[in-house]
Amino acid sequence: MLDRFRFVPLRLLQSIPVIFGVTVVVFFMVHLLPGNPALAILGQTATPARVASLSHQLGLDKPLWDQYLLFLGHLVQGNLGTSITYQRPVSELVLQAVPITMSLLLFALVLALVISVPLAAVAASAPGRARDLAVRAFTLVGQGMPQFWVGIMLILLLAVKAKAFPVGGYGESALEHWYYLFLPALTLAIAMCPTIIRSLRASTINVLGSDYVGTARSKGAAGVALFRLHVVRNAAIPTVSIIGVNLGYLVGGSLVIERVFAVPGLGSLMINAIFARDFPTIQAVALVVALFVIVVGILTDVVYTAIDPRVDLGSRELA
Repeated sequence: MLDRFRFVPLRLLQSIPVIFGVTVVVFFMVHLLPGNPALAILGQTATPARVASLSHQLGLDKPLWDQYLLFLGHLVQGNLGTSITYQRPVSELVLQAVPITMSLLLFALVLALVISVPLAAVAASAPGRARDLAVRAFTLVGQGMPQFWVGIMLILLLAVKAKAFPVGGYGESALEHWYYLFLPALTLAIAMCPTIIRSLRASTINVLGSDYVGTARSKGAAGVALFRLHVVRNAAIPTVSIIGVNLGYLVGGSLVIERVFAVPGLGSLMINAIFARDFPTIQAVALVVALFVIVVGILTDVVYTAIDPRVDLGSRELA
């Protein structure tokens, strides 16, 4: 069984040059941003002499390649630098924000599955009929709505008018954290649902037409028992890859949604850093997001291999 997962160490090794490439792209794209961080920090007290002095202190007057090599050297040592804005180690800021963003993404994934699985089952059980058309219309509408607009509508309807949820923030206790994260998680879930529903619906229809499901029906299996024992696992196999890809895109969406709902995660940290020209913080958040996408890709392959015994990615990696 464990031999089927021998591709994981090789994938981790293959991710090293990818991470290196990300550092190059992120570093030089960040430095293409207009504006001088020293000028942003000094604000109204800025003078040419003070800006030059602070630029020298921050190392911003060095050639870009020298700055990159210094950044890479610190990164290898586990040092993400010091935030220009907060004057604190960037690693502390990131470690505070990562659990919040990961909780939001996990909550969004759970909500997306809770919504998508029943709707896909309803649509697949009667293809071409009214309920199937209604579900497909929902997916079209859901995919056409921008995430930030959905978030604002949820705030107006459920927070401002219904007063069922807070407008924004993160709360203080563990229970409040999940309560405050419900609306942003629902916003992200609505963005994920159309793709998951379409994939799961198509694979479920395909599985329902297979010979082994027909045999199960001839033996008396029907309804929920048929779906639970013979359909769900096989129909979920192609959807696992879809969910993995969507989780990668979901990180980018969460950056904006966190800003809309004032959630103090990686998104808020990134946007505040961009406005302040806080290069070390921008670079650190971008690297964490890249690492998350790589890890999600590997975990997706692990789950895919676990639920489908026919798949052996380890032999493909070694071939």
